[in-house]
Amino acid sequence: MKISTFKAFFIDALKSLRRNKTISLASAITVSATLFIFGIFLLLALNINENVNNVESKIEIKVYLKDDVTLFQQRDIENKLKGSEGVKEVVFESKSEALNNFREQLKENKGILSGYDSSNNPMQNAFIVRLEKPEFADSASAAVKDMTGIDEVVNDRDLINKISAVSNTIRWAGVVLFIVLIGVSLFLIGNTIKLTVFSRRREIGIMKFVGATDWFIRWPFIIEGVVIGLVGAILSNLTLYYSYKLAFSAITQQLITVPLVSPAYVLGSMMWEFILAGISIGALGSILSLRKFLAV
Repeated sequence: MKISTFKAFFIDALKSLRRNKTISLASAITVSATLFIFGIFLLLALNINENVNNVESKIEIKVYLKDDVTLFQQRDIENKLKGSEGVKEVVFESKSEALNNFREQLKENKGILSGYDSSNNPMQNAFIVRLEKPEFADSASAAVKDMTGIDEVVNDRDLINKISAVSNTIRWAGVVLFIVLIGVSLFLIGNTIKLTVFSRRREIGIMKFVGATDWFIRWPFIIEGVVIGLVGAILSNLTLYYSYKLAFSAITQQLITVPLVSPAYVLGSMMWEFILAGISIGALGSILSLRKFLAV
């Protein structure tokens, strides 16, 4: 396609957008809303995955010992744990260490434990078992759970499974909603193009009569749809960025240790994804709406 021809198509598309500015704006806002809502679900899924990976990297088993466990039984349990598949490290935590660690976790609320000392320590002696991969949690737990001297085996694997289930639910809900909103966007963009085509149906008929190809007729309308999709994509990305930046700041101030996707990711990687999606939606809406008018 020659540059001069494309320029003519582009100018024609801009004139058409100006003539139908109300419905064109409505179409752009719909595309923007579609991508914005999808972006929210995408960020939720990414942040949940980030936290799942973070928890998985720190996953451990706690093997709590009975108060009357003998030194021989304790050593036997430790050797069994060290010999289990996927076990990276086994660390003994005494009752006093457990109480001190719990106080540190409570931070400014550690006064809750002020009445406890070595004489009435409510904590238990335990082995902390660190794993190479979360998949080894169940087998390591099963290897020692029935041994004499063990009170309880706590496995974080159930927490990982629950978080993963929530992540999958959010991801699928986002996909379903995205498909529905794409349908609405295509409908509105299609109607915008149809109004333009209907007002120029005589001109299109003459162009076809003198031998203009379908694609020659299509291009101004496709460019019109692409511009609508592009504007909607940029609007949605900027709105998502500033909304997420506020949420990110509020969450990280309250929960310092929670890993979250950086707001810069929205303006970086997601911007190009949004632009590609917006252009695709706009072009597809235009092509679909023209089929009836070009079938002459």
